[in-house]
Amino acid sequence: MHLDVQDLRNFYYRSALGRAVQRSIRDQVVKRWPEANGQTVVGYGFAVPLLRGYLKSARRVIGLMPGPQGVMPWPAGMQNVSTLCHETMWPIETGHVDKLVMMHGLETSDDPSALLAEAFRVLGPGGKLILVVPNRAGLWVRADHTPFGYGRPYSLGQLETQLQLHQFMPEFHCGALHFPPSQTRFWLKTSNVLERMGTRLSITLTSGVLIVEADKRVHLPIDRGTTVLDKKLEGIGNLRPASAGPA
Repeated sequence: MHLDVQDLRNFYYRSALGRAVQRSIRDQVVKRWPEANGQTVVGYGFAVPLLRGYLKSARRVIGLMPGPQGVMPWPAGMQNVSTLCHETMWPIETGHVDKLVMMHGLETSDDPSALLAEAFRVLGPGGKLILVVPNRAGLWVRADHTPFGYGRPYSLGQLETQLQLHQFMPEFHCGALHFPPSQTRFWLKTSNVLERMGTRLSITLTSGVLIVEADKRVHLPIDRGTTVLDKKLEGIGNLRPASAGPA
């Protein structure tokens, strides 16, 4: 089930709860990727709230938004870098992306396996992927007034298994949204304190979303050299039928 881009925009940019969510998740992403100097950074789904810090330093920033969700121009007041795309056919050349972050992408996809295959295609060797998905055991999946109450939530084990099946190697995981999905002033004012406390606790039990970083691993083809069997087969191929003698 894809969310509507207008609902996502209103949540992240026009509500106090959405701005607190944006800050909580972005802080964790920036800790892992403090810079992207000269790199190509792509966000898929509705990941643009996490990309603003890379606009000045990155060689290129692209916001991909799937067709069923819809697209909006981003960033406001600057040259647009967002574009509409098919969720499993991105307008990006193979191996041209250095960093890729997905938010509101995997859990709402109609074909998560094909989506991860497309992510693998566009990343260059050693490229990095960050996935932000609803935590199946968290409170936020029960809050349908937020975008994390929709789609397919994951456990950490499920998410890492999916990544490994698509040749990604999970390298790091953490959680975010340790505060309740409430719009009351008290919880919003204490959200920063609760986030700091939550990082010391089990992410499976306390976080609203799981954040997993993975590397694209490309294995070199194995050169087994020339074997004894190869030599025998080569010799058989070189045999010629003997010419017939005089009768």
